[in-house]
Amino acid sequence: MTMTVGRRTFLRAAGLAAVGAAAAACGSTQAPPVPDTRPTTSSVPPSPSASTPPAGPPDWNALRGKVSGGLVLPDDNGFATAKRAFNPLFDGRKPAAVANCAKPEDVQACVAAAGGRVPLAARSGGHSYAGYSAPDGGLVIDVGGMSGVDVQGEQVVIGAGARLGDVYSALAKAGRCLPAGSCPTVGIAGLALGGGIGVLARKYGLTCDRLQSAQIVTPDGKLRTVSADADADLFWALRGGGGGNFGVVTSFTFSTVEAPTITVFSLRFAAGSAGDVVDAWQRWLPTTPPELWSNCVVSGGASGASRIGGAFVGSSSQLTAALGGLSVSPTKRTMKTLSYGAAMNYFSGSSDRQTFVASSRIITDPVDGGTVADLASGHVGMDLLIDGLGGAVGAVAPADTAFWHRKALASIQVYAPATASNQDSVRKSVSTVVAGLSDAGAHGGYVNYIDPELPDWKTAYYGDNAARLDQVAKKYDPNGFFKFAQSA
Repeated sequence: MTMTVGRRTFLRAAGLAAVGAAAAACGSTQAPPVPDTRPTTSSVPPSPSASTPPAGPPDWNALRGKVSGGLVLPDDNGFATAKRAFNPLFDGRKPAAVANCAKPEDVQACVAAAGGRVPLAARSGGHSYAGYSAPDGGLVIDVGGMSGVDVQGEQVVIGAGARLGDVYSALAKAGRCLPAGSCPTVGIAGLALGGGIGVLARKYGLTCDRLQSAQIVTPDGKLRTVSADADADLFWALRGGGGGNFGVVTSFTFSTVEAPTITVFSLRFAAGSAGDVVDAWQRWLPTTPPELWSNCVVSGGASGASRIGGAFVGSSSQLTAALGGLSVSPTKRTMKTLSYGAAMNYFSGSSDRQTFVASSRIITDPVDGGTVADLASGHVGMDLLIDGLGGAVGAVAPADTAFWHRKALASIQVYAPATASNQDSVRKSVSTVVAGLSDAGAHGGYVNYIDPELPDWKTAYYGDNAARLDQVAKKYDPNGFFKFAQSA
């Protein structure tokens, strides 16, 4: 995943690609101007009050005239494409409509028209692991038309529909850096709202740690600009509380750092050594400087293939010194120093639609490497992608943002390709491995790898922050307009 730029590389940091637990088909749209992030007074009537939820179906014809990007209904040409998710396993979903929103007022019109009448799901354009992006009979609020990236000195204002490829391109041209994920088609919204694990996290923190403010349409129809000084509880929740729980974000303002030089590396190991590699990697990573990010990948099948890769903010000689503490010897080593933009391209992977089943666990204390290898060995095609945390991620207290797993050693993504015909058996395999990892001591889960079958999901995603997230959801969405199967 980290070293071979291919179909699995992007999945490490994909997450929910929307402000709702949602996703969209990959692709690009012409970026309009970035929306103004100053507090705004809406000209769109807000949704009815918390005490009087609306009744009856939405007036789709009336809404069509209020959405500047257009409203697509099932009988319209292009509906099959408009509703399509990144993962083809969810192509069978049947939303009632897809609204292509080009400005915050479009989102407000959608919330006013549909809130309380049909399910709502926001979508920014990347990947969803659970298919919540297109609820049957619901309204998809596609914010892909708000995809501008405006670098303003040490800040960047990013429309919620932007994807990482466009974000990285604009930042690299300006000599700035935002720690984020890898695949160019991942939506910035889902990534940041779920936390934002990425290849520079140990040095610069999670994506949500760089968030300074966000513009969001809440269920009452208001367009709010939230920050540490305005709606601070909602701002807290948006930094790791998952997408879609509290409203529809339309833009983000992040702080950035100067774009660094990055040395990337890949280590390959002998077949059958995966258990030893996992054990050595877990001992080694906490001893390394925060400039180093790394992951360890164990592939399913009898061969027990494993690899370690990552990125170092600095020179090849500095990386070589850091690698000296690793107690297992690779059969092959590659290393090269790249610019920030080139390094992000190195990790980018495929932009093609992917048919897969995935879930996650969190490692807080080291787990037995032999157990991890054994769990993977019986599942050909499956990958266990173990992404390192620590460093700047752990410098923030677990309760300071909604992202709970600040003291974790790593996240584990369990990823398996699937088809429409074998998805049930693949889901069973993934669930079996996830349960085995939990038995081995990896209990938590990463909300950006959301899994409808994950046991005790609220505690797994949010730990002790779950109760506060529930309070925020009840405050801003008392009628559950944005409620879905795994919402706060």
